[in-house]
Amino acid sequence: MQARLQSRQNADITTAIQRLYKAIHSAGTDPLLLDLIHLRVSQVNSCSPCVYAAVASAKRRGENDERLHSVAAWRETPFFTDAERAALALAEAATRIQDGAPGVTDEIWDAAAAHFSEDQLSSILTEVALTNFFNRINRAIGEQAGKTW
Repeated sequence: MQARLQSRQNADITTAIQRLYKAIHSAGTDPLLLDLIHLRVSQVNSCSPCVYAAVASAKRRGENDERLHSVAAWRETPFFTDAERAALALAEAATRIQDGAPGVTDEIWDAAAAHFSEDQLSSILTEVALTNFFNRINRAIGEQAGKTW
């Protein structure tokens, strides 16, 4: 599959994305957790370049293969903490909002709020939103895994 657009970067968009990343990472949320969230949201959306990038980033931060291979089935594995499970549930619920899906229920929100501060919750939700943004762009233009941006 050939990419549908050349990778021309708009400086204003690049600056805005860099500012979002700075805000996301300034809230004290574990960067490795943010990688796991990026991975899970990208799996849900079948975005191969973002799955690839999330795995590479998590590995650079020291994540092991056992956990990375289990993110897609995080509910059925013993490899994640309660806080990670709450964040992954929030990420999935905020991503799966199509066709009448319930989205983020009070139960999901309360579970996440029990583990994270308001700033961290904001960070997690912004990571989810930004990942969905990239997933949709990559799917629209046919971007392939393994390329660098």
